Amino acid sequence: MVVRSLAAPPTPWSKNLAEPKIDSTAYVHSFSNIIGDVRIGANVLVAPGTSIRADEGFPFAIGENTNIQDGVVIHGLEEGRVKGDDGQSYSVWIGKNTSITHLSLIHGPAYVGSNCFIGFRSTVFNARVGDGCIIMMHALIQDVEIPPGKYVPSGAIITNQQQADRLPDVNDADLKFSTHVIGVNQSLKAGYQCSENTACITPLRNEANTMGNNGGGRNRSYSSSSHGGSLDSSTMEQVKQLLAQGYKIGSEHADKRRFRTSSWRSCAPIDSKNFNEVIAALEACLQEHQGEYVRLLGIDPQAKRRVLEEIIQRPDGPVQKSSNGKVSVSAPSASARSSHISPVVNSSVTPSLSEQISQLLSQGCKIGLENADKRRFRTSSWHSGPAIESTRLPEVVSQVEAFVNEHSGEYVRLIGIDPKAKRRVVEEIIQRPDGKPAQSTTPKSTVTPTSRVAASRVAAYNSPTNSARSANSSSLSSETIASIRSLLAQGHKIGTEHADKRRFRTSSWRSCAPIESNRDAEVIAALEACMQEHSGEYVRLIGIDPKAKRRVMEEIIQKPN
Repeated sequence: MVVRSLAAPPTPWSKNLAEPKIDSTAYVHSFSNIIGDVRIGANVLVAPGTSIRADEGFPFAIGENTNIQDGVVIHGLEEGRVKGDDGQSYSVWIGKNTSITHLSLIHGPAYVGSNCFIGFRSTVFNARVGDGCIIMMHALIQDVEIPPGKYVPSGAIITNQQQADRLPDVNDADLKFSTHVIGVNQSLKAGYQCSENTACITPLRNEANTMGNNGGGRNRSYSSSSHGGSLDSSTMEQVKQLLAQGYKIGSEHADKRRFRTSSWRSCAPIDSKNFNEVIAALEACLQEHQGEYVRLLGIDPQAKRRVLEEIIQRPDGPVQKSSNGKVSVSAPSASARSSHISPVVNSSVTPSLSEQISQLLSQGCKIGLENADKRRFRTSSWHSGPAIESTRLPEVVSQVEAFVNEHSGEYVRLIGIDPKAKRRVVEEIIQRPDGKPAQSTTPKSTVTPTSRVAASRVAAYNSPTNSARSANSSSLSSETIASIRSLLAQGHKIGTEHADKRRFRTSSWRSCAPIESNRDAEVIAALEACMQEHSGEYVRLIGIDPKAKRRVMEEIIQKPN
């Protein structure tokens, strides 16, 4: 183990930095920097490329059996402390049996409890993460306290306590994964510490080889003439067609909870273009994740987009499909689903919904989809569905049908998007958890009042005869309209937020649809649509300086009365 014996040069915050205190059983790589009052416990692994600097905020504490992986940065502000489990004050406290994974940032004041997992490139700043929490990749945790045992999905931004309190609990599979990472890194630490001792390293290598031989068949060969695998002939034909067209193959898996929230995880990457090797890799993924959903991906490497997403295994076993093996990959993402669904409108897509989609397409709008379970519906935390790029009615309807069927037992809503104004003109719930479509049979009623207002205003402001609409016909006051025009003239952007009485008291505002336009008529129409959609609530106008990325005005333009 190689550790610097001298601290970094004195700083304005600490002229005499204390030396790190590192347990003799810990392993600290020579390509890491540990500076100042850093207290590292027993059996800790500090990997190459880490920077642990207690030169501004200090001290730091890292508990036993924790692993600090490649590229991690741990630093602290001069002000702000957290209370460690020993009752003392720390700039950064990291508990026992915790994984701080590649390129994460832990910036004090910060507390990370024991038995936690902090995913790749995630950031924890001015926050407290309770014991047993799992934070996945590219997440931001700031200014909040995460209760113990909570799960933070990849890409989440948790910056207020309400978001933190609504997080789901970790499940057994998550805990198993976190424990596995701890075990792997303890093995790595043991290997690093005796890497130059043959007598020490040989038993470790033998143990690794034994584990590899029982690793679920990742390296086994596959013969195309053998049908002993779990893939059916139509799926293998799909793979063959995709490879023949130059596409790459991938696979993802999800347990039932992740399937409901569309939080898929990638299986091992498949870099080969050899049919037998690809099939073997898919079989390995299926076998490794028995009892879960597994889906096949077709990827266009040039356009860097998905051309197929096809579920090939469900928790009760493989998906059995017809033997014709036909697949259409002309449209991105969800087109795989449409290849096995008749374009004829049937049970999930009513005639009124089909007519609504037709009207939106004829107006040049794009179609989108979102889903939410009952809990997410109550908190308006919708999940976006796959992008629908097609403008042909049969293809769009078939993809809507597939999405509705895939998310049975959940809320599903249809989104109409104006691609020029880059905003939504329709938000219509088309399925509820009881499985019944949420629409009447009359086409005129398929658009909500708010949607009709927004859509009609888009049409009105796109019309030359109505582009110079008079301010007298607006529900906004003349002072508000003057403010809007002044903000736009200065190059500022306009936004809107709404809040009911409870959220208004706690300053928990929610954003309305983004306003991308800089034409005052279109901005006024968007503001009025937000006010009408949220009648009975507070609505406020936001002026935003896009260069400085800050607000220059906040003005309430509607109150509940």
